[in-house]
Amino acid sequence: MPPAILETALYCPDLDAARRFYSEKLELEVIVEVPGRHVFFLLKDSVLLIFNPAATVEPSSAKLPVPVHGATGAGHACFSTAQLGYEHWLDKIRGEGIEIEQEVVWPNGARSFYFRDPAGNSLEFGEPKLWDLA
Repeated sequence: MPPAILETALYCPDLDAARRFYSEKLELEVIVEVPGRHVFFLLKDSVLLIFNPAATVEPSSAKLPVPVHGATGAGHACFSTAQLGYEHWLDKIRGEGIEIEQEVVWPNGARSFYFRDPAGNSLEFGEPKLWDLA
């Protein structure tokens, strides 16, 4: 089986809003940006790709012949609370003025909480034991 997900893609038509949200509020580092097409962020062992959905249905450049792709509607990604802990991330997100949509205590005792990015994507911070990864 593959050891991990290398990248995850979400779609946001307003890349400037996405860039500000993910870099300023979640403190992710921008590693690649093509204005109007995408902005990519580095996590510890993976990359979060944010695409303008209108741009990914068009063929990419001849230098990088990536197949067209995309999604409609809100996507979902869950960030791990490992290292800094659940309370740290809950306090940070609230401190950034981001509304917590829902907090959940799962049957195995793991906790997670949900919120939205500027495009309406459902984001979550969850304890690794949610999937017995702790």
